[in-house]
Amino acid sequence: MNDELELSIIIPAFLEEENLRVLLPRIARAAASLSCSREILVVDTVQAMDSSMEVCELHDSTYIHREGGNDYGNAVTTGIARARGRFILFMDADGSHPPELIPELFKHRSQYDVVIASRYVEGGFTENNALLVFMSRVLNVTYRLVLGLKCKDVSNSFKLYRADPLKQVKLYCRNFDIIEEILFKLNRDFHVRIKEVPATFKKRMFGETKRNLFAFMLGYLFTLVRLRFGK
Repeated sequence: MNDELELSIIIPAFLEEENLRVLLPRIARAAASLSCSREILVVDTVQAMDSSMEVCELHDSTYIHREGGNDYGNAVTTGIARARGRFILFMDADGSHPPELIPELFKHRSQYDVVIASRYVEGGFTENNALLVFMSRVLNVTYRLVLGLKCKDVSNSFKLYRADPLKQVKLYCRNFDIIEEILFKLNRDFHVRIKEVPATFKKRMFGETKRNLFAFMLGYLFTLVRLRFGK
């Protein structure tokens, strides 16, 4: 890791060309206000499926292919391995995570190891429909209680991590449940200090979600059992 680089912003992407055209300039503006060395990594599919590479070139972002497969977890592990910053920030490529919140997350980096953009603390909000909000709240409460996590929003991927412990965690999940796996293992192995700041989760700007709802919930249940009772 290059100690001269302070922040790596990692954006897993899968057919997100339209969203990246809007999102990357906003991320660049938010990151520029930090006055620190930084990189923006867009982790795309194993083989290009749209023009995301060209969009990255236009907006001074580094385009890389995920390794090991096209699952979300592959994008996360690829991003962690390639990141050079002392701090690593993950955010979605669909516009649901407002880049303007990056400075607020980053300012807590000295006191905390994980800073969460939280929908479920006072001041937080989500634009999802009532069914999705209900399911998300049930999932978060269940994970928090079963795994002993001292935060209200476990599943939001919009988080800032201290890179050193994150790079040491062995990750096995290959879908969206890798977000919970990361937090659980950081808490278990490193007793990380966690901070939540209120955030608004926006609706996707363009395109369709990559989540299959039934498979999504089934996978989370399996992961919960494995993390709680596995080695």
